[in-house]
Amino acid sequence: MTFSSVYPCYVTKAGKKGRTEAELREVLTWLTGLSSDELDAHHKAISTFSDLFQSAEFHANASLITGSICGYRIGELDNPLTKSFRMMDKLVDELAKGRPMDKVLRQG
Repeated sequence: MTFSSVYPCYVTKAGKKGRTEAELREVLTWLTGLSSDELDAHHKAISTFSDLFQSAEFHANASLITGSICGYRIGELDNPLTKSFRMMDKLVDELAKGRPMDKVLRQG
């Protein structure tokens, strides 16, 4: 699965709930440690999520992302790629549900 195929879905999901692409990008850069330009490069290169996550340096507070997403408990996932993908999904879901940004970014 490629980042460029899923990113528009993330934008749409956030937008339907009144959140902006800028807020989405803030969440993605926070999680991955990648700059906005680096995210764009992965999008243009049609990088897989594996490629994206290999170049990422996850935020120290990413371990605070818990709970379930799409029927999977994040803490019970053994595959690092699957866990990373579900963590990203969880943050996008929280953003789209209107959770305050400081809570999404595990700052408060």
